[in-house]
Parts: sequence; C-alpha cells; structure tokens
Amino acid sequence: MNITRTWRSWAALGSSIAITFAMSACGGTSGNEPNAEPQRTAQSRQDGGTAASGNVLVAYFSASGNTERVAQYIAGATGGDLFHLEPADPYTDEDLDWTDASSRVNAEHEDESLRDIELVSASVDNWDDYDVVFIGYPIWWGIAAWPVNAFVTANDFTGKTVIPFCTSSSSSIGDSGALLADMAGTGDWLGGERFPSGAYESAVGDWVAELGL
Repeated sequence: MNITRTWRSWAALGSSIAITFAMSACGGTSGNEPNAEPQRTAQSRQDGGTAASGNVLVAYFSASGNTERVAQYIAGATGGDLFHLEPADPYTDEDLDWTDASSRVNAEHEDESLRDIELVSASVDNWDDYDVVFIGYPIWWGIAAWPVNAFVTANDFTGKTVIPFCTSSSSSIGDSGALLADMAGTGDWLGGERFPSGAYESAVGDWVAELGL
C-alpha cells in the first residue's frame, strides 16, 4: 500500500491494522470453488537462501500485507516462485471491516455461499514442475481466509508436498490446513505453521530450514 505524508493516510493505515488484528481472533467455517481464468506465470524469486531439492511454489492470499511478507521470506529461503492469489473483486478496507455488520467479510462469514471468491487466476503455468507448494493466508474466524479455496479446489496436488502457513495476531493455525487438505483431496499435506503479524525473516527462515526440503 502506498503511504503518503498526510495524516489521513496514516489514520487509514492504523485503521487497516486494527481491522486485521481484530479479524484474526474470530471463528467460523469453510468456503467454495474455483474459476476458469487464464493462467498466470508465477513470479520468480531466486534471492539466494537455501534452494529446496525440488521446485517450490509459494502461493498466498494477503489482505493487509502480513501474509505477503511471510510468503516473500519463504520464497527467499527456498529459491521458490511466488504466486499471488488475487480476488477478481478486490477487498477494500470497508469490505474488511469486521466491526461493520453489513461489511463484505461479515456477509461472507454469515453466508457460506458467498465465499466462492473468483480469482484473477487459480491456475499456474508449469504446475506439474512444482514438487512443493506452500499455501499462505490470514486466519479469518478461525479458518483460512476463503479466497484461497478457489486455488485449492482448482488444482491437482497429487505427488506434491503441500505446506500451509498463516498469519494471525492471536489465533493459532488450528484446523485450517486440515480443512484445506480435505477440500483439495490430493497431495501430501504437512501440519503447517502460524506466524504473528510482524514475523521476523529469521524466524521464517528457521522454520523453513527445519522442514528439511
């Protein structure tokens, strides 16, 4: 997000952070399925680090930038490629205001049929070349933010190691990864990891190293 020097922009930033903090402590259920948009090429992220033994993809949805930052750390540590899961109808700050009963996220939380979020693309070029897929998301009402559902249901994870990771100010990863694994129906899913909103790159790198990829 671009930050200008005006007090209004600083106020908006503070509001967005507060919304993300509060939303991460909520609880809820799951969501639905994919779109058939054109494929996008994953963004190459060869920044050094310790390359994994197989090709790595880091797919993520980020509402406020916290999950994106962790995804970038993982890509740097593994030499993997980044793939941003972008809703075709992007979320605004107003959409993410969980304190507003009429906001988009509240409506989607209350009505699971609204969680079928279309993505700009759920398909990745050279998908078959990836051996390891990290999937990142913020925690919304105790589960994975539902924009990731379309990616999970659109792809066949057979033969791939899938590693969920999430960001949250207070909630644990809980069953979010297991629910996505059930939704996917394929792949070797690991337990995953939760990171705080201000996760340090060193902490993320240590976790990646422990995975022994």
